[in-house]
Amino acid sequence: MTAQRHPEGPVLIVGSGLAGWSVAREFRKLDTTTPVVMITADAGDFYAKPALSNALVQGKVAEQLVTTSAEKMVASLGVTLLQHTHVTGIDVQTQEVHTASKGSFGYRQLVLATGAQAIRLNFTGNAATQAMSVNSLDDYAAFRNRLKPQARVLIIGAGLIGCEFANDLAASGHAVQVVDPGAAPLASLLPAQVSAALRESLEALQVRWHFGTLASSIDRVGDDHVVRFANGQTVVVDVVLSAVGLRADTALAQAVGLATERGIVVNAQLQTSAPHVYALGDNTQYASASAGMSRTLPYVMPIMTASKALAQTLAGTPTDVQFALMPVAIKTPALPLVVAPPLPGTSGAWHEVEEGVWQFVDEASRVRGFVLTGAQTSRRAELAKRVTA
Repeated sequence: MTAQRHPEGPVLIVGSGLAGWSVAREFRKLDTTTPVVMITADAGDFYAKPALSNALVQGKVAEQLVTTSAEKMVASLGVTLLQHTHVTGIDVQTQEVHTASKGSFGYRQLVLATGAQAIRLNFTGNAATQAMSVNSLDDYAAFRNRLKPQARVLIIGAGLIGCEFANDLAASGHAVQVVDPGAAPLASLLPAQVSAALRESLEALQVRWHFGTLASSIDRVGDDHVVRFANGQTVVVDVVLSAVGLRADTALAQAVGLATERGIVVNAQLQTSAPHVYALGDNTQYASASAGMSRTLPYVMPIMTASKALAQTLAGTPTDVQFALMPVAIKTPALPLVVAPPLPGTSGAWHEVEEGVWQFVDEASRVRGFVLTGAQTSRRAELAKRVTA
């Protein structure tokens, strides 16, 4: 097809995750006439990615996690959706996006919402590539299909996703082990006492921990996976799940020459280093995440906040994104948690101010973060008011 160019072209969104669909939805509240084109490498169905790590105990298959089908999203928002389409390049001079199978498309404004990819670790062994990760509906479907009743599962990583999956798998009747080079689960987010309590709560579900070491090799022996750790210990399991985190998907941006660091670098209005090109979501490094600091924010609430600001900018009202404190609920029913961590580099210490309520207090006696456990998690709004930004 003949590409349309600025300013007559559409708003073009690459990616159909929460970030892409949220921008489309917020933009349509402000502008019902400008064409919106969305290009996605998958089907484009709308679902909550955080639901992937607690769906097993609910007995849900991948299809049941879809909250709104792509067809209904298209109908309600009036967008043109190009499914199963891979973007091969962007020409920021002519304002065109090139695809592998559908030709080229011009844009008035381009939004990169390509998300993040699971970090892949390098292992030795004849089954080195068989460690699974769950970062999409297709991943979840494949992982669920691999699990037999009472499967033995090794989770690599005791961070947020690793702990959520450990809880979900153990509560579903699977035999779960977790390996992590750190000393405790969620050690970078939680006070030591809360981390210890989480460890004990998951141990009550028969989760076994292997701290202070790494998985180094994976071998297939018959139907088993034999995993060797750096300390020489081996475990025999049915499935290996890698949950060591996500890395911003910056491949397309880098190919175009956009500025990237830990993510696609954007300014306060979410514009990249190229005119008319914007980014948000897990692929993005926000300039306004805090004063004098830029960082990625791989959580739901920052995406929702960013999408509202970006929609204003796309509709003609340049708007800076301002991130308020956004506590994160960690889906570990064995020990419910809500965490609002202090900004990286903040000096201070954790203090338990009452049972189940922890505050991070800086050197000027200001509250800069909090952690709530158990029944206290219902007080997130109250505790958020006590935090100094």
